[in-house]
Amino acid sequence: MNIALIGASGNVGSRLLQELSNRGHRVTAIARDPARIAALPGVAAVAGDADDVDALATQLRGHDAAISALRFDASDPRRLIDAVQRSAVPRYLVVGGAGSLEVAPGVALLDAPEFPPEYLEEARAGARFLELLRQEPTLDWTFLSPSALFLPGERTGSFRLGRDQLLADATGSRISYEDYAMAMVDEIERPAHRRQRFTVGY
Repeated sequence: MNIALIGASGNVGSRLLQELSNRGHRVTAIARDPARIAALPGVAAVAGDADDVDALATQLRGHDAAISALRFDASDPRRLIDAVQRSAVPRYLVVGGAGSLEVAPGVALLDAPEFPPEYLEEARAGARFLELLRQEPTLDWTFLSPSALFLPGERTGSFRLGRDQLLADATGSRISYEDYAMAMVDEIERPAHRRQRFTVGY
């Protein structure tokens, strides 16, 4: 497939880029500084600004899907959604956050007393992004939330998928960037969560 990846040089974006390249997809890797994008088979690195709706729409046009792997508190979801819609890309996937996942009926992780205050702004911005997507009447979107602990690790291929509830096991709630990337690319190749949020964890 021909995939556009916005934020391709970041922690998650770089793992998505590696996974997409390993599986033989062609990727337009978009970042403010394309020099930071890894040189990989099938990857074309380009400079892009997520706040420039017209330019971003032009860069996204003609792809089979677009992925956004940007920090929520450093980007504008309305501009991103607008650019995707203008581009007519048939599918839009978002690297989501864990904060909006439920830890009890009607209780989001970000509202739990133990939620780290230094992550609240980013978590609330992610929850707003998800709500905006849910209000879109026709956009074919998918929002993949990681588990609570989201860090570099191993590509094991052993993980679980869920919907709106935080996944956890005896060791807590966690997922590696590498296994997260596997789950996202699986979803691109075999769509199972169109116009839905889902989550991945161990």
